[in-house]
Amino acid sequence: MRAYREVMGIPREDLRKPKKIVNKRKKSKTGIEVTFVTTYTNQYRNVCDIIKKNLPILRADDHLKRIFSPNTLRTFIGIMNRSMATEPLVPPNQEEEEEEVKEAEIYMSVLWHAGTLAVSHYNSVDCSAHFIRDIPDNSQLKLLNRAGLSFLPSVLQIFKSEAHPSVYKLGSGVKEGLSLYGVLNRCRSKWGEIMMRQWMMRPTLDRSELASRLDVIEFFMQAQNQETAETLQSCIKNIKNIPLILKNMTLSHTKVTEWQGLYKTVTNADCIGDTCRSLPQSVTLFTHISSTFSSDLHYIASLIIKVVDFEESLTEKRFCIKPYVDPAVDEKKRRLHGLSDFLTDVARQELESLDHEIPSCCVIYIPLIGFLLSIPRLPFMKEREDFEIDGLEFMFLSEDRLHYKSPRTRELDSLLGDLHCDIRDLETMVMHQLQTLILEKSAVLYEVTEYVGQLDALLAMAAAARENGYTRPSYTLSNTILIKDGRHPLMEFCSGTFVPNGAYSEENEKRIKILTGPNSCGKSVYLKQVGLIIFMSMIGSYVPASKAEIGPIDAIFTRIQSRESVSLGLSTFMIDLNQVARAVDNATEKSLVLIDEFGKGTNTVDGLSLLTAVIRHWIKQGSHCPHIFLATNFHSLIELKLLPETPLLQYLTMEWCLDGAELVLFYQLKEGVSGTSQAARIAALAGVPSDIIKRATEVSELFRSGKPIEALYQTEREEEMERCQCIVSRFLSLDLQDPQLDLQKYLDTEVLPYA
Repeated sequence: MRAYREVMGIPREDLRKPKKIVNKRKKSKTGIEVTFVTTYTNQYRNVCDIIKKNLPILRADDHLKRIFSPNTLRTFIGIMNRSMATEPLVPPNQEEEEEEVKEAEIYMSVLWHAGTLAVSHYNSVDCSAHFIRDIPDNSQLKLLNRAGLSFLPSVLQIFKSEAHPSVYKLGSGVKEGLSLYGVLNRCRSKWGEIMMRQWMMRPTLDRSELASRLDVIEFFMQAQNQETAETLQSCIKNIKNIPLILKNMTLSHTKVTEWQGLYKTVTNADCIGDTCRSLPQSVTLFTHISSTFSSDLHYIASLIIKVVDFEESLTEKRFCIKPYVDPAVDEKKRRLHGLSDFLTDVARQELESLDHEIPSCCVIYIPLIGFLLSIPRLPFMKEREDFEIDGLEFMFLSEDRLHYKSPRTRELDSLLGDLHCDIRDLETMVMHQLQTLILEKSAVLYEVTEYVGQLDALLAMAAAARENGYTRPSYTLSNTILIKDGRHPLMEFCSGTFVPNGAYSEENEKRIKILTGPNSCGKSVYLKQVGLIIFMSMIGSYVPASKAEIGPIDAIFTRIQSRESVSLGLSTFMIDLNQVARAVDNATEKSLVLIDEFGKGTNTVDGLSLLTAVIRHWIKQGSHCPHIFLATNFHSLIELKLLPETPLLQYLTMEWCLDGAELVLFYQLKEGVSGTSQAARIAALAGVPSDIIKRATEVSELFRSGKPIEALYQTEREEEMERCQCIVSRFLSLDLQDPQLDLQKYLDTEVLPYA
């Protein structure tokens, strides 16, 4: 749950210990009062009522759109427990009550994004995510943050963090491993990476949103638009951390580099806006950017370039303004720059009034101290009393030079003042005025962050789709899945040649696929391939297939990989049962269920029985059963005809053949069943010793034929038993009372040689 906590902004303790029911109001930086609602209930309707009651408060001001932007996403968390009875909601004016609750099973997330309310929940036990249908703005519904879910990142490898290869970053540094995010992430900016990660964490069923993303990818997939894509990407990489810069502006902590970054951001954002205005406005994102990236960006850029002197600012390491911005600053700078010649004349006049023993003097200016008369230290000036000179006030000794205040230097202080401090104060006032003008236009800068993130993510997806030969998926209202020549987006990078396979699930037929075949023939890869292609279509990405038509998918349930942990307190088989049980309880006709080798963690008969019962349960649901892709090596499931004949079932297998004693796998899906797992030949490929494989094959054949299994080395054991009986018989025949009996010799010759 670490990634889930980081992205959703939830403290560690909030994920571990459910807290009390509380309704509290928090004042945002914009002065808007926002209501945060946290509640426990086991009824979705009650949570929706909370949302509806607080909806007017949430939409009270447009500033909330900025507060709940994708980059500063605030989350309302409610946790539900099935074992709890429905609790009455506590009005805001009632006192808070402390309640003891059990460990939560379900995490409810209420998300506010770009003026839209979204609700979803995640079950931590069965690793499943769901849409909730009966809430406001259902058309904009997003899936729950999937970054923290174990069933997608670990099983389908949507995200995968690996230790950083650098020895200096082993402690804290991580890098993205072989994952879907790593394949698609060609982003040039931080905001594009954030946006792509958010899309993968919250897939959507909103067809208009998916179509708008695909339109952008399709536009940049065209060869004649490659130059435009490169231009946009070169601009996007100069978009800096706008929220941080604006935050520092409000605190007046803006650095020179941040002024440079802001200027680069607005100029490149203005370039992006001009470029998008020249592109087809039929693409929704181009229209939004054209209207959002307004003249305010040019106004901000012109303000900065007219006011800020970046060359002097970098030299002085502080904010400096250009000439002709403030006449008072120009006058003081003119005086400061002309001080050298002027102070030389003043020093000449001072030297005439000094004692003839003083050979030279100079007048210097030190910020915060003012003008000083500096003379060399004479040989007789050893003690402090020797430093005193009539008409001069001794200040300090530095590097054998004495510094004094004279009437002329005091006059200079009063006439010219502390020029450095005055200039800095005046330039600081100009900086505050400039910051105020920019902050008044800050709304457009926040919009730049959001739309640049979307454009960057879609440009990255287009680049990946173009390089890897992806195609645009289509969406259908019918509850079907059609994938033609599908490929695993990760596996095709790991193998020299990848064999594509399709998938087809109709509304009333072939909804339950039972896949058999030898070990290592590609069954698990096929299941993950189907899940990844459907997942990619639900984030608005092109997919690795020649054709894909996807119906509405409301949840994905998997039983592919069991993540064991001591903290769970569950066996591997118990984890498998939990995952399958949640799929059976919660999967709808629009859900996708991927099951790989369920039942192998227990007795063969019991595992086969459980698998058969689960399949028959879904068969009874008829056309309302989910889309099921199931891989198994329980060949008795088919040989014993444990399942009824129904059009819902379709048996599939992977092609293979024997070339002499060698197993050849073609990885090509076809209709049919496989009667053998070829485990012995796969074991030989894995390097298992031949004598072990030979014995395993003998036992398997005897078991299948119902013959008794004889132990190894039976003849040797019988001969050993006869020798032992002979030794015992001879020993019993000895007369131990015979004084001529040499017992030690008997043991050495008769017993010990056989020991």
